[in-house]
Amino acid sequence: MTRHIDPSQPSALDQITLRSPAELADALPYLMGFHPDDSIVLAALHGDHGRFGGRLRLGIPVSPGEWPYVADQLADCLVSGSEKRASRPDGIIVFLCQDPTAGEKARDVMERLRPLAQRLRTACGELDVPVLEALCISDGRFWSYCCPDTRCCPMDGTPLALPGTSVMAAAATFAGIQVRGSLREMEARLAPLTAPASAVRAQEEALDAATAELVPRILGGVDRGTVRTETLVLVQGLVERFGGAQAAGSPTEADAADDGLVSDEEAAAIILGLQDRTTRDRAAEWMEGPETEAALRVWRAIARRCVGVFGDHAAAPLTLAGWVAMSTGDEPAARVALGMALRVDPDYLFAKLLHQGANEGLDPELLRECLRQERDTRATRRPARMTAHPPSGRPRGRTRPGGHASRGRVRVRRRAGQRRA
Repeated sequence: MTRHIDPSQPSALDQITLRSPAELADALPYLMGFHPDDSIVLAALHGDHGRFGGRLRLGIPVSPGEWPYVADQLADCLVSGSEKRASRPDGIIVFLCQDPTAGEKARDVMERLRPLAQRLRTACGELDVPVLEALCISDGRFWSYCCPDTRCCPMDGTPLALPGTSVMAAAATFAGIQVRGSLREMEARLAPLTAPASAVRAQEEALDAATAELVPRILGGVDRGTVRTETLVLVQGLVERFGGAQAAGSPTEADAADDGLVSDEEAAAIILGLQDRTTRDRAAEWMEGPETEAALRVWRAIARRCVGVFGDHAAAPLTLAGWVAMSTGDEPAARVALGMALRVDPDYLFAKLLHQGANEGLDPELLRECLRQERDTRATRRPARMTAHPPSGRPRGRTRPGGHASRGRVRVRRRAGQRRA
């Protein structure tokens, strides 16, 4: 389970008045940037007019036994986080979003989640912050847990507004806010490949071989710098290759095309190389400028190649994908990627720091400037040996380093045990 909190930020949507449960239910995807399926969402309200503040999302725990603890933690997290960023909330809106499983109806979902809604209301009330509305959204319908009037909130639920037909949708379009699809769809773009089986097996074999080749070199220390350079050369080659092949079609089609641009051996070498912290930090320098979109596509593609027993290796490329998205202002995509990184490895420090920064409204320019300074310091120290270096997104008064190697390879041999460097 991974939390995320959206910071309180004024926007064009603050000018929209939501007057009913139906309008609240319709607003949820625009508040989050995606449809948060299988999720608890809490939204803080501030002031007499109920201005939206921080938003918090967490996957719904499968076991009802976890619900009391989770409810207490979420209420405390939202209230304390809101106090740190702005002010204590004056109210909270609760959303429970989950589609029916096999044999269930949407109303069954609503009734099954009713104890969770009640526990969330109690947890918020214990902190002296009332829940002003609690909604269940399931299979295109919604129910209110707070309104007893069946004339406005019928027992069979109320259909959601058709996409794009509400006042909220019009305001979001005017403000340039896009809904990226469902959370499940966004996570699928970063999840390990599962088909075809032959491709998954070939990638896992390449990872086994890369482990035998690279891990002794990384852990031995003597050859670590060479492995670092080889990894960054491969990354630079992929960024240039992806930049020359524009993504087209649906997200699924675009991702499939990107997967075809990376060989199993290249992906394996990069995945293993990124387990070195310094290599990963230097890879984070692809964060701005014209190659940013290509870099994001590269990190998605590399994360998808962390198959089988190598699933925990995905923390590095997932975090890099989250960082690039965060750096370019795509907060919903950043939180999804960072949340997945923390699900893979809850102790992955870089992901934890970025996730906390996103929750607290940290300006990514602060970290970008640190990375630029580190890059410039390296260039001053060793200008003749700079290779495979991400270009700056702005003029820096020096020549761009070389190192083009779009067809670079790392030789691979047999399998050996490996842990993160």
